[in-house]
Amino acid sequence: MRDGVGMRRGEVRERLRELIDAVAPGDALPSERDLSADLGASRPTIRAAIEELAREGLLVRRHGRGTFTNPRKISQEVPSTADLPPAEGEWVSELLEFEVVPAGSRLGRRLEVPAEDGLIRFLRRRVVDGQPMAIEEIRLPQTVVPNLTREDVSAGSLYHRLRDRHGVVPADALQTTEPTVTDATESRLLGVPLYSPALVFERTTRDTGGRPIEYSRSVYRGDRYRITQHLRFGPESG
Repeated sequence: MRDGVGMRRGEVRERLRELIDAVAPGDALPSERDLSADLGASRPTIRAAIEELAREGLLVRRHGRGTFTNPRKISQEVPSTADLPPAEGEWVSELLEFEVVPAGSRLGRRLEVPAEDGLIRFLRRRVVDGQPMAIEEIRLPQTVVPNLTREDVSAGSLYHRLRDRHGVVPADALQTTEPTVTDATESRLLGVPLYSPALVFERTTRDTGGRPIEYSRSVYRGDRYRITQHLRFGPESG
């Protein structure tokens, strides 16, 4: 996952995400030539990153016109609780990467830290009954958990470790769920064909004082994972 080409495309993809966040839905992006000059990356790398973001539903390519951000998505908020029952099966975690990286402007805004602050980033593969199920990429502000170790995130519940070992108490989170398809790295780690259907979960978690303590992006196999909700209807239900 850390080969030069993949890493460079990942950096470009992150910069493009920042650009998407900064413009309105439906706006045009600069041309590939201009993006190549601005970001210092080759046009094939720019093109590959754009195609990946298009498959995620963030961009739309229109022949002869250019690349545009996707129109505003329709969102529905479903009340829930973080005290969810465990999913079926025997779940274990495999720690694939553990490092400290700069927050950058996009995640710095989300986690309310300066762009130059360090984030503890780790990548885990979740395995259920011996089969890969999900890829979790998690970032925590280093100022929140300066003594977090690889062992803390290698197994067991992250939130339990944060509470019991570091005195950080998760209180609430905002999570979104969207359909996506797997990229080359995700496909390899999950053992599925390229561009397989998947669900992507993005979550920002805050502690009891309202401080952001975690940002996570998780990709779950669409052929193996299902969410079931129990709904209660009131007199004003549409």
